[in-house]
Amino acid sequence: MMDLTDRNAKDYKPVHVLAIAGGHFIHDTYSAFVAPLLPLIIERLSLSLMLAGSLTLYLQAPSLLNPLIGYLDDRFNFRRLVALAPAITASLMSCVGLVSSYWSLALLFLAAGCSIAMFHAPAPAMIARVSGNRVGKGMSFFMAAGELGRTIGPLVAVWAVSVWTLDGIWRVALLGWIASLILYLRIGGISSAKHTRVPLSAFSTVAGRLFLPLMVILFARGFLISSMSLYLPTFLKGQGSTLLFAAGALSIYELAGVVGALSSGTLSDRLGRRPVLFVAMLSSSILMFLFVNVSGWYQIPILVALGMASLSAQPVMLAIVQDILPDHRALGSGVHLALSFITRPLAAMVIGALGDSLGLGTAIWWSAVIVFVSVPVVILLPRPEIAQQ
Repeated sequence: MMDLTDRNAKDYKPVHVLAIAGGHFIHDTYSAFVAPLLPLIIERLSLSLMLAGSLTLYLQAPSLLNPLIGYLDDRFNFRRLVALAPAITASLMSCVGLVSSYWSLALLFLAAGCSIAMFHAPAPAMIARVSGNRVGKGMSFFMAAGELGRTIGPLVAVWAVSVWTLDGIWRVALLGWIASLILYLRIGGISSAKHTRVPLSAFSTVAGRLFLPLMVILFARGFLISSMSLYLPTFLKGQGSTLLFAAGALSIYELAGVVGALSSGTLSDRLGRRPVLFVAMLSSSILMFLFVNVSGWYQIPILVALGMASLSAQPVMLAIVQDILPDHRALGSGVHLALSFITRPLAAMVIGALGDSLGLGTAIWWSAVIVFVSVPVVILLPRPEIAQQ
C-alpha cells in the first residue's frame, strides 16, 4: 500500500481525506448521545443540573492523554488504533441505558473518553498529511464530518430510545464496528508521522506563543459549546418543549455547524485564519444573546445561524496549529484537543451551577458575555511565518 509520509508531499488526496472524515462521522455520531439522553438520565438517576454536567468531566478527562498520544504518534503509527476507535466508542456509548448509578455511568464515560482521545489526537495530523498545501480544506471536511455525526447522533439516540427504550439502545453499536472495519482497510498507508525527527525543543519554542492565547479562546468557547451542544435539549424541555423537538433543535444546530465547518477552513485558506476566527467568535456571542431572548419556533433561524458561526471555529483553530507546528502535528493537535476537552467540562459545570441557582437562560446569557469578552484575544494568535522565527 502506498506510503504517504513524504514530508514534501503537497498534493491533496481526497480519497484518504474522505476515509478519515467518514470515520470521524461515525465516531462522533455515538459521542453525541449524551446531550439528547441527558434529560432521561437526570430523571432516572435523580441528578441535579450541576451533577449531570459533571458527567462530561469523566468523558473528557482522558483528553489529558492527548499530548502524550500525539507525541507517540509523531514517532510511531497509531492508525490501527484510530481505526478501532469508532467500534469502541459505539459500544460504550450504546450501553448508557444499562447502568443504574451515577458512578457506574461515570466509569462508562471515562472508558469512552479514552477511546475518544485515541481517535482525536492522531486523526487531525493524518488529515494534515494527506491534505498537502490545502490543510484548511482537509480540516473542514474532517470537522464537518464530525459535526454531521453530532447532527445525526441525537436523532439516532432518540429513535433508539423510542424503539427499544433506554435499556435497549446497545443494539445500535453494530454500525460502529462496521465503520471500524472499513476504516481499517482504507487507511493502511496513511501516517501522521514524518521520517525526520525534529527535536522537541522546537515545539516548546513556539508552543507558548500559540497555546496561551488559544487556551483563553478555548475556555470561552467551552461556555458556548456547552451551552448549546450539552444543555440545549434540557433548556428547551424546561421551556415546555417535547424531547423530540429538543433533540430536533440540537440536530438543526449541529447540521448548520456542518455547513460552517465545511466552509470555514477553505475560507481561511484564502482569507487568513485569524480574520475568519475573529468573525466566527464575535457573531457567535451576538447570536447567543438573541437566542435567549426569543422562544418557540423563532429560535430555529437563530440556531441555524448560531450553529454555522460557533461550530466553524474548530477547523480554523486546528489548521492554525498544523500551520505553526508542521514538525509536531500530532503533538500539537493533541495539546489543542486536551485544552479544548479540559476547558469544556469545567465550563459545563459552571453553567450547570448557574442554571441550578439562576436558571439555564441566565447561564446561557452569561456564557455569551464570556465569549464576547474573549474575541480580542484572537489577534494575539501568532502567524505561521512569525512563529517559526
